[in-house]
Amino acid sequence: MRISGAQIIVECLKEQGVDTVFGYPGGTILPLYDALLSAPIRHILTVHEQGAAHAADGYARASGRVGVCIATSGPGATNLVTGLAAAFMDSVPVVAVTGQVPTALIGRDAFQEVDITGITMPITKHNFLVKDPAKLADTLRHAFRIAASGRPGPVLVDIPRDIQAAEVLFEPAAQPTTVPFALSAAVLARIGAAVEAIGRAERPVIIVGGGAVAAEASAEVAALAEKLASPVVSTLMGLGAIPASHRLFLGLTGMHGHKPANNCIHDADLIIAVGSRFSDRVTGDRAKYAAGKTVIHIDVDPAEIDKNVAAGIGLTGDMKTILSFLAERVAAGRNEPWWERIAAWQDDNRSEPAGDRLTAPWLFAEISARTAGADCIFATDVGQHQMWAAQHLKIETPRTWLTSGGLGAMGFGLPAAMGAQFAAPGKRVIHIAGDGGFKMTGAELYTIAAHRLPVISVIVNNNGLGMIRQLQHAFFAKRYTACELPAVDFTAFAAAFGIPARSVDTPGDFTAAFAAALAAAGPRVIVANIAPEDLVTPMVPPGAAINAYLDI
Repeated sequence: MRISGAQIIVECLKEQGVDTVFGYPGGTILPLYDALLSAPIRHILTVHEQGAAHAADGYARASGRVGVCIATSGPGATNLVTGLAAAFMDSVPVVAVTGQVPTALIGRDAFQEVDITGITMPITKHNFLVKDPAKLADTLRHAFRIAASGRPGPVLVDIPRDIQAAEVLFEPAAQPTTVPFALSAAVLARIGAAVEAIGRAERPVIIVGGGAVAAEASAEVAALAEKLASPVVSTLMGLGAIPASHRLFLGLTGMHGHKPANNCIHDADLIIAVGSRFSDRVTGDRAKYAAGKTVIHIDVDPAEIDKNVAAGIGLTGDMKTILSFLAERVAAGRNEPWWERIAAWQDDNRSEPAGDRLTAPWLFAEISARTAGADCIFATDVGQHQMWAAQHLKIETPRTWLTSGGLGAMGFGLPAAMGAQFAAPGKRVIHIAGDGGFKMTGAELYTIAAHRLPVISVIVNNNGLGMIRQLQHAFFAKRYTACELPAVDFTAFAAAFGIPARSVDTPGDFTAAFAAALAAAGPRVIVANIAPEDLVTPMVPPGAAINAYLDI
């Protein structure tokens, strides 16, 4: 049948099982919006295109499916850039569809023309500018395959207005065939070497990253850890890959990691890294990090092997298959002397309240206690609150911890929480932000209110840019600049959108406010006021050994 390019886009979205898209209209994308009007696809109009990109990202992280965002050309497309970069850094499958000026006007500085494929080349897995309407359907299908396959990531498809309007023959996609994954002879040989290395190890540790979550490999990670009786630590992105309550789990590792987890990494003689890219925030001094250790690095992306930390044994391919092969072939371990050493390391990161004063560690421990056993998703913004949440929330299941790890994009939290709530309407999404990041995308409360989404926003308010202040405290002789923010009445801001809100200063008041928010059917905002002087501890200085804690 012959249909317009805009209708082809809709048909391709339907083929991919897309039920929700996030976007903002403009002149060059209006043909698609007209086609969406009669489509069985829910369109969520966000306040800003950055919100659409982060919402698509949150949708993808919470669901495991590809998130979709839409924007017009020029400023609409450029407003997606931060969200696409965040998805790229954290390997999240997102497809962005942007309008473009008509093909005859490309390169002529037309109104709202911008080279968005050139701009996004470094922050997408791939991008396309469609100039032939006959190739539109295959391009879109290819975009979804790229976004979801291998190491996931964002793909952008730029579609000129005349391509959306052109009529062309459309053929439905053929049913895809599933090819079972097979390990190559070279990988099988390296698995044999890994089994031998594990057998020799006396102090093994498994570090899980975001790749373990993306690969749906949680059960396989746990099976290997239990077979080896090995401690497990997590990067910021890997939280939830193994339950926080698991007897082998030591917690977060990295710059603000738990001391037992960091000490375990430092003293280990074998590291099995599962889906971690060994970022600088995880390793500190890379040479010291791997010194005297055998490193087995498991990742779907061959480019990650030896990129940051030299791997004695690199295993690339399907993570679930590799982990299963390892678990079948390794001998059962006990590691009793190793666990005796680990038991001597006490985590002195306190979560008790300071009398009647509200503190963030206590707040997140309280949220964990109040939501234990409940079906919740936590979405954070970026800053001190993010690190406190990572330390003190107990993340039990995959895809329930959403945070901007690689890019560290302030403003990520609220729209990502919104996207997650659309992806998982049966779960309660709890959004956590600082007052600085909340100001960046807080207007998305409008979208949340418009759809009566039951998102609970907890704003950890210290009237400042807390992490900037902490870095100036630690490394700039306490010379504080550009980190103090004028007080804002966030409860009045929430009320402007019709969302009930409370401001709290004590542990008792927070407990009451949070209980009321959990019992409510719609959105709620809680402003938790803490002291600007509170710091995230422990802290490892950039470039230091992973257990060289800063005295702050």
